[in-house]
Amino acid sequence: MCGIVGYNGKDSVTDQLLESLELLEYRGYDSAGLATLNETTGKVKLRKCAGRVADLRKICQNDKKISTCGIGHTRWATHGGVNDVNAHPHRSGDVLLVHNGIVENYEELIDHFMLHKELKSQTDTEVVAAVLNKFYQGDPHEAICKTVKYLKGTFALVVMFVDQPEVIYAIRNVSPIVAACNQNGTMLASDVAALGSTADKYMVIPEYVITELHKNEIKLFDLKGKPVEPHFMDIDWDTTRDGKGKYPFYMEKEIMEQPDVIKATMEERIIDGKIDLSGDGVPDEVLRDCERICVVACGTAMHAGLVAKSLVQSRLGMHMNVEYASEFMYGNPVIDEKTLVLAISQSGETIDTLEALKYARKKGAKSIAVINVKGSSIARESDYVMYTSAGPEIAVASTKAYTTQLAVLFLLVGRMAKVRGVFDDGAEKAYLENMVQAPDKMQQVLDQKHDIHKIAREMLDAKDAYMLGRGLDYSILLEGALKLKEVSYIHTEAYASGELKHGTIALITENTPVVATVTQEKLKDKELSNIREVQSRGASVVLFVKDGIDLADAEYADVFTLPAMMDEFMVFPASAALQLLAYYVSMDKGLDVDKPRNLAKVVTVE
Repeated sequence: MCGIVGYNGKDSVTDQLLESLELLEYRGYDSAGLATLNETTGKVKLRKCAGRVADLRKICQNDKKISTCGIGHTRWATHGGVNDVNAHPHRSGDVLLVHNGIVENYEELIDHFMLHKELKSQTDTEVVAAVLNKFYQGDPHEAICKTVKYLKGTFALVVMFVDQPEVIYAIRNVSPIVAACNQNGTMLASDVAALGSTADKYMVIPEYVITELHKNEIKLFDLKGKPVEPHFMDIDWDTTRDGKGKYPFYMEKEIMEQPDVIKATMEERIIDGKIDLSGDGVPDEVLRDCERICVVACGTAMHAGLVAKSLVQSRLGMHMNVEYASEFMYGNPVIDEKTLVLAISQSGETIDTLEALKYARKKGAKSIAVINVKGSSIARESDYVMYTSAGPEIAVASTKAYTTQLAVLFLLVGRMAKVRGVFDDGAEKAYLENMVQAPDKMQQVLDQKHDIHKIAREMLDAKDAYMLGRGLDYSILLEGALKLKEVSYIHTEAYASGELKHGTIALITENTPVVATVTQEKLKDKELSNIREVQSRGASVVLFVKDGIDLADAEYADVFTLPAMMDEFMVFPASAALQLLAYYVSMDKGLDVDKPRNLAKVVTVE
């Protein structure tokens, strides 16, 4: 949610900011703006509007693009409606400011500093700008230090002072800011993706450290004015936006990338035919000595955790909880030093997951994060980190991030089985033989995407759709239903098919689309029986079935045969098929597949 960019260098700042803001569009937003400061004339230009970055670009097209220092923002409304006035940046006196996060005590600040007559917007951000302006007497550090002491909540603040035209200042608490240098200047952003292809290293700005962006260097200071040494990390994946290539949408491109990124995620963790997590720094004793496992995650990442739960319980015979991160702390979870907490997040900045992780660690639990972004907040908060190799995922609906999370979790469970004495060498070998087949089996599905496209065309007019499965199939379908509803706007729910007779079957009417997966050999007879029940009520059934399962000559509206794997690994080809189904329904409905309405890629506010 929301995006911040800043640039200070040699080039036109307007062009730099607009390009960077476009790279952040996937995060979700409803308005955009930028502020530039000409160091020669001292003139400020403030441009902002409700709508897309393309609308902002039109507003700026006739500007003389001579300024080389500025800040920009894409806003997701939290305080105040969606309009031009509430868009960032905000100006108060000599202060220009953009902000990510939520300042919880903004109403108290309005009263305390008597700001009622000064404010033009309904945002907490303008309140921060006004407080900062109250304190500013020519010393940016002093004003920033005094201001942040009053703020409650999360924030990433990026500030320009009118009389300091060659420096951009930043400070944060929880909400992320990254920064980088390149040959043309310095940049900061809320996400590595906004740094484009101009930098090969970046830093994550530490919390409560004042950052100065100069034209040729980045300086860090603690709140007492003592210099802080920056820590740079490599940008090891392409952050440019020109990778859409031959595909009309990023979502399709990212679906098609899955075999390669899953291979990349596995290859460094399978050494000499054995699972080796030493490169992740995960000690065997942590996996061996824990008595229970708890996943904290949201949305798609939580669905990956549910698949892992099935695997943990069947392979390890261990108790495992999968918790909504947003509800975790409020349910009095039983967490202690014998609990291993897995925090799963694509961005590593999901605020609910971050707060749940902090809570668990205070209770003494050990933690492993499964993350796609190096140096992210959750990665820094965890005891150990296992990074996926998904690379940048631009489409809001997660696809390759999900399946690379699954790959990491399967390897983690496999290693746990070995160190806990569940697997001998032969069992580990058999497990890995199936694991390494996953990319090729997914590729077989992707090679038949046009067949799935034909199936998708039958669902375009649906208002409601249902997905049915048992056991692991149900876990797979929870993610499939989320994909379909978020990109096609068809109300879609996944149900454990055994629950049909307990109420759900009342929703089935003539021609209701029902998607079913049958991939688990031991459950196939019960699953097929449940499918016949909805067929008898007139449902139009789309069946994704594992190759080799006998359908006993039953007729279905559409059948897609999935390449066969051991039951537990069928999640990989089945997920690819369900992702394609959602994608094609959305595309054929003429929707913006990559940017579903009301959704943000990264959720950084509770």
